[in-house]
Amino acid sequence: MKALLVLALSSLCVTAMADEAQADVAQQQPPIEEYTYSMNLDIAKVVSMSEVPNVCEVVPAKMEYEDSKGQRHILRYSVMGNGCSGG
Repeated sequence: MKALLVLALSSLCVTAMADEAQADVAQQQPPIEEYTYSMNLDIAKVVSMSEVPNVCEVVPAKMEYEDSKGQRHILRYSVMGNGCSGG
């Protein structure tokens, strides 16, 4: 019976620690900013960009970058897909 109680309590602790870890990751991610033409962007280094799908339409894309002060940003913008034939 004691072993069952210890097992139940340890699984509860593991679940609580996993929730804390997820909260820490969420706090580290910068909020997603929506791009507007009036924005004055300060991009010192591009960290990552989402892939543009092979479709012929406007699709959402994301870029994660660092500004000149080392702050990370995530920018969401619209881009034309790569699936359009020239002409």
